[in-house]
Amino acid sequence: MPTKYDEATKAKAVRLVADHRDDYDSEWAAIKAVSARLGMTAETLRKWIRQNAVDVGDADGVSSEAARTIREQSRKIKELEQTIEILSAATSFFARANDPRHR
Repeated sequence: MPTKYDEATKAKAVRLVADHRDDYDSEWAAIKAVSARLGMTAETLRKWIRQNAVDVGDADGVSSEAARTIREQSRKIKELEQTIEILSAATSFFARANDPRHR
């Protein structure tokens, strides 16, 4: 089961890799060392670093804020579609109930 990390921990981990990148042979070596010290997987930390690059505009992609907005809007759309479906069914039911030809 994935562990949720708070934003402060994520920011600290990303900053540590950026600060100590030159101390290692590669970025991956720095990621592995920092992730081992902080108790997370190296792949998790690598994803945070890539997402941080997108968020600050250094790389192409969908920012965290845009992804959050998209999730919220998708949730609202789904809820509204369910409401429309329920109201349509109720309208049909009451229309049939009030139709004198169906008695």
